[in-house]
Amino acid sequence: MQITTYGLDLAKRVMQLHWVDMETGEIHRKQLRREALLEFFANRQPGLVAMEACGSAHYWGRELRKLGHEVRLVAAQFVRPFVKANKNDAADAAAIWETVQRPDMRFVAVKSEEQQSVLALHRMREQLIKIRTMQVNQIRGLLCEFGADLPQGRQRGLKEVPDALANLEDSVSPMTLDTVRRQLKRLDELDQDIADIEKRLTLWKKDQEAVIRLMAIPGVGLLTATAIIATVGDMKSFRSGREFAAFLGLVPRQSGTGGKVRLLGISKRGDVYLRTLLTHGARAVVNFQIKNRNPWIDKLLSRRPHNVAVVAVANKMARTIWALLVKNSEYDTNHTALKAAA
Repeated sequence: MQITTYGLDLAKRVMQLHWVDMETGEIHRKQLRREALLEFFANRQPGLVAMEACGSAHYWGRELRKLGHEVRLVAAQFVRPFVKANKNDAADAAAIWETVQRPDMRFVAVKSEEQQSVLALHRMREQLIKIRTMQVNQIRGLLCEFGADLPQGRQRGLKEVPDALANLEDSVSPMTLDTVRRQLKRLDELDQDIADIEKRLTLWKKDQEAVIRLMAIPGVGLLTATAIIATVGDMKSFRSGREFAAFLGLVPRQSGTGGKVRLLGISKRGDVYLRTLLTHGARAVVNFQIKNRNPWIDKLLSRRPHNVAVVAVANKMARTIWALLVKNSEYDTNHTALKAAA
């Protein structure tokens, strides 16, 4: 018995549905209000519901699974080529329906509520750091207009701000100085908010055995380990470590024709946040090895530029993470890869 495949285009209030009757071949298009969506699928036989991996897609995916339907999320970039003529809700739903039936299509795993909760903490922390950086740069720039020369670095620069304000009391209006001091208090509040989020992530880590195993990898800390577990979930959805590295955008782009393939820089596709965390961790590893005069890093840097070496280490870290999670093993500093038989 063939199950019915539905293409569902999500929106804030009005959803568009597209499906084909398996017995008659009749094409159906239907608009549903948000409050009527689950009622419609509750009265249908279990089928395959395809949606774009967009806002609220994971929520609807969980709810539809509770009703017995199979859910598949497709990246929006894979749906766009199948939109015919003008773009509208009906065309989008039809394109989703057509995309999900491609035999080689890749899908996005539906995240659990726990995964989304952890990722929400990461997103809020990331935004707070951006706001803090903007605030520090603004204070540095404004004081520079009055002749204050603050040293580079957030912590070093903020340490010199009180002395700079004291030196400017005779030349700058009190209302400006008071406002700057108020912004400094706001920076302290941002620091406290960021620290509170990190404490919550630390508490969540204690119950996650996989996170603890990942943190044994050099360059993988609390943020990287928790973000990977919350984003990926089941690592077995990736067939190899290289596929996981490609998901993070850490593999070279390819450009070729006529049998000649040219490798370019890294693709930078996939999750930007995870790629950034891994790259920063890899940079710390490379700098540490340089400081300790490790022979392997000297050999690598003699052949490749510094940033290329950092990305190569990040790629290796991604493959190591895949191996630990798929094989459910511990990190071994003395592990050596077995050479394939000739």
